[in-house]
Amino acid sequence: MNQPMTKRRRRNDLEKSEDKLSDLPDSILIHVLSFLNTKDSVQTCILSKRWNHVWKYIPILTLHCSLFSNLKKFHILVSRILSLRDNSIVLHALDFVRNGRIQSRLLRRVAHYVLSHNVKLLRLRIDVKCDIAHILPCVSSCHTLTSLKLSVSPKGCHDYGRTLFPKSLNLPALTSLHLGNFAFCASDDGRIDPFSVFSKLNGLIIDNCMVKDSEILCISSETLVSLTMRTHSFNYYLINLSAPSLSSFAFTGTPYQMFCGSGLSSIKQVNIDAEMLANYWKPPFILLSWLLELANIKSLTVSASTLQVLSFIPDFLKLKISSLHSLKSVKIKLKPLSYGLSLALKIFNLEKSLKAGFELSSPILDGVLNLLLQNSPPADVDIIHCSR
Repeated sequence: MNQPMTKRRRRNDLEKSEDKLSDLPDSILIHVLSFLNTKDSVQTCILSKRWNHVWKYIPILTLHCSLFSNLKKFHILVSRILSLRDNSIVLHALDFVRNGRIQSRLLRRVAHYVLSHNVKLLRLRIDVKCDIAHILPCVSSCHTLTSLKLSVSPKGCHDYGRTLFPKSLNLPALTSLHLGNFAFCASDDGRIDPFSVFSKLNGLIIDNCMVKDSEILCISSETLVSLTMRTHSFNYYLINLSAPSLSSFAFTGTPYQMFCGSGLSSIKQVNIDAEMLANYWKPPFILLSWLLELANIKSLTVSASTLQVLSFIPDFLKLKISSLHSLKSVKIKLKPLSYGLSLALKIFNLEKSLKAGFELSSPILDGVLNLLLQNSPPADVDIIHCSR
């Protein structure tokens, strides 16, 4: 008799603990579900009648196609969520990601939904391979938006076309901007200065974007603190940087952009992961010009490939770098070389310097590292091993 009673008591205790969760106020349950992706939050409706409609009041929508077994199921669920969600609930954030082609009809529906629920929208992320002409009008009207990420490929994953970035967006509250696969075009006065209209911008990421009809991109911001650039294209242009508050700069890809202006002098933290293809003559000198302009940085993180790119400069061991006086910390990330850089090395007849994983004991890497540290010998050096 004791054993059945013990099992019953345990079951009752479990039911009570479950009831405690269900007895929480709607506001708390909604807050908890806001941390889940929308697919999981919708699935809580099977727990009990108490949970049937809670997900409909969540102010955050996180819709990622990778969480679904196929595209059709993703389209069906997105459509149902937009239809069944309580229309009286304002939308605070939308995170919509499809790493492939998407029906323009679905994107139009998402855009219409955002447009009709954006009174208090704070964060918006659209990452798709589709024409986003339907999205830009709804973005322009989101006056409360603080964080915006737009990454688009208009004709599919194997096409390198760019969507034209609007010459002006009225986003007075924006503090964080991430743009992927856009083209910046000159305005009527011939300048390309797309970011000066964002008076509160704090962080900017420019990912695989290009400049058209001009050779100068202006980045003007009194408030910008962090700038990240990622590019592997051969789109050469000059960046006129006017950002007195800029303290952090990160770059990944092939250096093909020169800097001018006083923006680099305020930077304290730098992270560079440079690569290059067989056309080796321009990126090493551009990369060196960056280091010469970074006079006041205290923390420098570079990949082994970055050091290797610098080594293509003729007589690099004899160079004298007049900058980098304030370095306190240097981190070297060791990882396998890319195919492009390996090809460049072969053309340079440096096959003998290639080792598995690239060890720091390589004379070339040691020489470049010593070159960087010639004005800051007390700087701490950390070696970080990375798989890729």
